Amino acid sequence: MTAAAAHLPESGSGRPPFAEASPARVRAALIPEDVAEFDRQWREVMAAATESLDLTEVHRTLEAWRRVAWLTSARGHDGYRRLLADAERRTRTGERAPGAVSWDELRAQLRV
Repeated sequence: MTAAAAHLPESGSGRPPFAEASPARVRAALIPEDVAEFDRQWREVMAAATESLDLTEVHRTLEAWRRVAWLTSARGHDGYRRLLADAERRTRTGERAPGAVSWDELRAQLRV
């Protein structure tokens, strides 16, 4: 079994990988470049929750990082880095992904 396959949901569970992962498990799956940002955000939301007694932002932050951990795990560290670089380049240049259509084209296709 590959490392990525180890994080896939169990047959019939209906839950995505990392859906219930602890902060420690999420952190362990991240690329080193993301760990510092995870730590910063985690400490920030935990400190705020200590004062407000409200865990809403803690749960929201953990859920967002669970998705990053899942994507990182599925693609591997190098694949995730390539994905980030590609997204940054497309954002900077406005270039579309191969096969992508404009919003107007999509609306026209959906009317058919």
